[in-house]
Amino acid sequence: MTETITGTNRSAGITYLELLDQDSHPVRPIMRADSPMEPGPTKVPVERYFSKEFHDLEVEKVWKRVWQMACHEDDIPDVGDHHVYDIANLSFLIVRTAEDEFKAYWNACLHRGRQLKEKSGKKAYAFRCPFHGWAWNLDGSIMQIPCQWDFPSVDPKEYALPEVQLDRWGGFIFINPDENNTQSLNDYLGNLSDQFTLLPYEKRYKVAHVAKVYRCNWKVAQEAFSEAYHVIATHPTILETIGDANTKYDVFGNYSRAMSPNFTPSPHLANMPKYDHLPDAMLYKKFRHPLSGHVYERGEDGYVHVTNGKGTVSKFTAGGDWVEGDIRNADPNLCDWIGGMQLPDADSVPSPDPYDVPEGTNVRAAMAEGPRNALRDVMGDKVEEISDAELLDSIYFTVFPNFHPWGSFNQIVYRFRPYGDDPDMCIHECMYFAPAPKGDKRPPAAPIHWLGVDDDWCEAPELGMLAKVFNQDVVNMPYVQKGLKTMKQPYVIFADYGETKPRHFHKLLNEWIEKA
Repeated sequence: MTETITGTNRSAGITYLELLDQDSHPVRPIMRADSPMEPGPTKVPVERYFSKEFHDLEVEKVWKRVWQMACHEDDIPDVGDHHVYDIANLSFLIVRTAEDEFKAYWNACLHRGRQLKEKSGKKAYAFRCPFHGWAWNLDGSIMQIPCQWDFPSVDPKEYALPEVQLDRWGGFIFINPDENNTQSLNDYLGNLSDQFTLLPYEKRYKVAHVAKVYRCNWKVAQEAFSEAYHVIATHPTILETIGDANTKYDVFGNYSRAMSPNFTPSPHLANMPKYDHLPDAMLYKKFRHPLSGHVYERGEDGYVHVTNGKGTVSKFTAGGDWVEGDIRNADPNLCDWIGGMQLPDADSVPSPDPYDVPEGTNVRAAMAEGPRNALRDVMGDKVEEISDAELLDSIYFTVFPNFHPWGSFNQIVYRFRPYGDDPDMCIHECMYFAPAPKGDKRPPAAPIHWLGVDDDWCEAPELGMLAKVFNQDVVNMPYVQKGLKTMKQPYVIFADYGETKPRHFHKLLNEWIEKA
């Protein structure tokens, strides 16, 4: 591995702005906006990732006070449709009360506190508590109190369901439980909409929604998906095609942005041997590690066969455990990629050479033509106004505290949240939002597909290749959670630039925690 020590505050190699200068199409000015975070260091106490006391503090100071994405309008398309949004020990009920009107309530009966709804549902005309039958209309007004004669102190006008502030952005429904909040969602998000002018989220619909439970704190999971620094160790399968250390990071008020260039090699490969592309390579069955040059191939005996430059073959399990041979250590992430659970028809997917383009051709321009042409049915000739960067690159945002829409034409949206009241567990949700077809009728939103803590991401084939990538990410997380509890050093430390997004998150988290 080649380190890029330059004596400056950025990685060696081509910068993202220099790549934009080479773009074959116009580049929107906001892509060039330069808003780096002030230098660190950022040190975060390890207790923040597992302390029940700090978890409870987050509930009081963050989840009860901040704007947060609760669901999407398309999740509740008809009047009476309702969505249960749970965060830590809190529960909220989002309901469509009219064709274009929504309300949010604290999800608890005002009699004895029983949750009014424990799961989402369709076309309710009222919310009736299953315990004693108290009922409320969709607008929150009380509808019925059985044996009302026995509650002489209850004035129905005073027993409407307590509302929660609600607003919308891009078709997403946000709530803010703080009744004293005076900041609008629009002010909270700042210029976020300016990042999504080419294909606003209002013009998209949800084609996939998968949620998986992890054995780690929600911040551990969120941070793992907030930076490209981990690519060098975690994602060997994309090192040849992503400028991981050349990612551009920016912060804008309550959100941050990362732009990782694709179809440009990692600067970590600079001055490394150039290996020929394997002519018989298969994306999930036979792959050359770009750092070691070792070839990983799934054997008929159920093991991963690792062949070095001398032709020596060693065998490993899908988990990266040595079985036999002179090579004693293998990349566990690539072992799982080759030998772990596979997506349907994975063995027939070739591994093309991404740089096999005519000599003298701009690689990024050539690779952008496919997605550009695919968008012609939706955008017509306006596709010629789209830069290569916005068609190819991984552009991902973090809106504090836990909403992660991807930019430009990427379909990904993430959300991370605690799993109940357990600081050692969390939920990671991945949604895909595709361009909505022309016409008045929107396709229905995909229902949520739950994966348990021991389920493989490949059990959600609707995510395609991303499911295999997620398996590389999540293998670290329970060990991070355990390691945090055994660290002699009382804090974790984040890189000044390459971990800008988690640094920015913790800066904002500190501000919310310190508020009166």
